[in-house]
Amino acid sequence: MKSFFKNVLANIVAIVLLCFVFFFFFIIMIAVGSMGGEKSVSVKKNSVLTINLNTTIIDSPTEEQQSIFNMKNKNSNILIYDAVEAIHKAKEDDNIKGISIEVDNFNAGTTQIDDLRSAIEDFKKSGKFVYAYGNSVSQASYYLGSVADQYYLNPSGGIELKGLATEVTFFKDFAEKYGIGIEVIRHGKFKSAVEPFLRNDISPENQEQLSTLLNDIWGNTSSKMAASRKMKAEEFKTVVDSLYGMIPDLSLKYKLADKLIQKTEYDQIIRAKLNLKASDKLNRVSLHKYIDSFTDKEKSGDRVAVLYASGSINNGDEYNEIYSEKYIKYIKDLQEDDKVKAVVLRINSPGGSANASDEILFELQQLKKKKPLVVSFGDYAASGGYYIAMGADKIYSEPNTLTGSIGVFGVMPYFKDIANKNGVRSDIVATNANSAYYSSLHGLTPYGVNLMTRSVEGTYKRFVHFVTQNRKKTFEQIDSVGGGRVWSGVRAKEIGLVDELGTLNDAVKFAAQKANLKSYNVASYPKKMTAFEQIFEDLNEDDISARVIKNKIGKANYEVLEQLTDEKLKSEVKMEMPYKIKIN
Repeated sequence: MKSFFKNVLANIVAIVLLCFVFFFFFIIMIAVGSMGGEKSVSVKKNSVLTINLNTTIIDSPTEEQQSIFNMKNKNSNILIYDAVEAIHKAKEDDNIKGISIEVDNFNAGTTQIDDLRSAIEDFKKSGKFVYAYGNSVSQASYYLGSVADQYYLNPSGGIELKGLATEVTFFKDFAEKYGIGIEVIRHGKFKSAVEPFLRNDISPENQEQLSTLLNDIWGNTSSKMAASRKMKAEEFKTVVDSLYGMIPDLSLKYKLADKLIQKTEYDQIIRAKLNLKASDKLNRVSLHKYIDSFTDKEKSGDRVAVLYASGSINNGDEYNEIYSEKYIKYIKDLQEDDKVKAVVLRINSPGGSANASDEILFELQQLKKKKPLVVSFGDYAASGGYYIAMGADKIYSEPNTLTGSIGVFGVMPYFKDIANKNGVRSDIVATNANSAYYSSLHGLTPYGVNLMTRSVEGTYKRFVHFVTQNRKKTFEQIDSVGGGRVWSGVRAKEIGLVDELGTLNDAVKFAAQKANLKSYNVASYPKKMTAFEQIFEDLNEDDISARVIKNKIGKANYEVLEQLTDEKLKSEVKMEMPYKIKIN
C-alpha cells in the first residue's frame, strides 16, 4: 500500500510538472511570436487593395483582444484612422490599381463605415476602379460595398437590406416575480437607461427619442446607398420594405446588384481590368498588409497624439475600456511630453461612472491649458462620454454619432422579498442614524432615497454647468436639450452640442493647424498591448468565467444578463446611455 501511494504521488507530481513545462513553452511561443511576427511588406505593381472577410475595423487599441479563448481568430484588427489614411495613400499609389470589397459580415461601427465610404468615394476620383462581391451579405457589408462602381452577387446569395430596428428588454415583471426590488433615481424624462427596471413597455418619451434617432441614422445611410446605386429615394424604400435584396434575382432586378456571378468569375473580371495574361498572378494586398507597408514604427519629430477613449467609463486601473486611474496617467504623460504638440481625444463611449468621468474631465482641462485639445466622436459620445468632451477646444462629431444624453441616474437593487421567500431575513445593528442607509436585503431607507436624489440632482447640475461653459449657452438652453435625450450627430450640430461634422482625420488636421504644425506625425495612445501581454490579461478568474458564459449563451444573451448582474450598477451615480445601434 505504501508503494501504491508513492507511485500515485509520483504520477501527480509528473503531471503537474508536465503541465507547467507545457504552459511555460506555450507562453514562450507567444512571446517569440509577438516579438518576431512583423515582416516587411512590399506592394507589387498592378496590385488590388482588398477589404476582405478577415478585416475588423476598431476605434481604439484597447478594443484589440488577443485571448487564449480566440487563438483561432484570424481577423486583422485595424484602427479606423489607419484604414482611412491607407485608402487616401492608395489613391496616389501607382502600384494600387483599384479596390476590391469582399465582405459578407463586416465588423465595424456605423460611423467607421461612414468614414471608409467617404475615403473610397474620394479614391474613385483618381479614376481607379472599385468593385465589390458578396455571398450572403449583411446590411453593414452592403452599406460599405454599395459605394463600388460595380456590385456583384453570388447566384445563390442574398443581401439582408431591411432598415433599422431596436428592441428594448424590460425586467420589471421578472424582478417582481422573483422578489428583486430596484430603487431608481434619475434626472431627465429621456434618461431611459433605467426604464427596463421601471416599466413593462416603452415610454412615449423613449419611443419619440428612439424613433427620431433611428430615422436620422437610416435617413443618412439609406440616402448614400440609394445615391451610389443610382436609385430614387422612394424606389429604394420600396426595395428595403419588401426585402427584395434577400432574393438574388430580385436584387438584380431592382438594381441592388449589377450581375450574379461566382467568385471565380469575379476574379476573372478583375484580371481583365488589370490586363493580366493567363500566366500572370493577381496581386492582392490586404488593408492590414498595405498599412504595414508604409507605417513607420518608430516616428520622430513633432506629434499629434490621438488618445483613444473607447468603452464604458469606470473607476480603476484596467487597460480595456476607460478606467479613470489609467486615463489620468495617459493624460499627464501627454501633458509632459514635449514632442506632443496637440492632442485629439477620440471618444467612443456610452458613458458610465459619474465620479470617474469627472476625474478624467478635470485632467483634460489641465491638459488644455498647455496644448490644443480637440475631440472627435465615434459611434457614441453620450452621458459620461459627452461629459469628458467638455474640456475640448473644438468638438467634431460624425453625422451618425449617438450624442448627448445629458442626464444622470442611480440604480440600487435589493433582495428582501426573494430572501424572505427562501427563509432568509436580517436585523441591523448600527452606531449611527444612517449607517445602514442602504443594504442588499432592505434597499434604501427614506433618508437614503432623499440623499441619493440630492446626489443625482447635484451631479446633473454639475454636468450642465460644464456643458454651458464649453458650448457657451445658458443652463436653460442646455437643460431643454438635455434630460437624458440622445441625438444624432447631425441634430447635435444643429442644436449646438458639437462644433463641426467631421472625421477623426479632420480633427487631427485641425489640431495640427491649431498647434501651428506644418510637418508632424500621428501617434496613438494608449499603446497597443502585445499578444503576450494580452494573454496574461485574460488569466483571472472573473474574466475566464465571463468568457465561458458568453461562449455558451451567445453575446446578445450575455449582454442582457449583464444588465441584471452588473456590480457597477450598485450604489453609484451613473452617466450612461443604454443604446448600441449598429447597421447589421
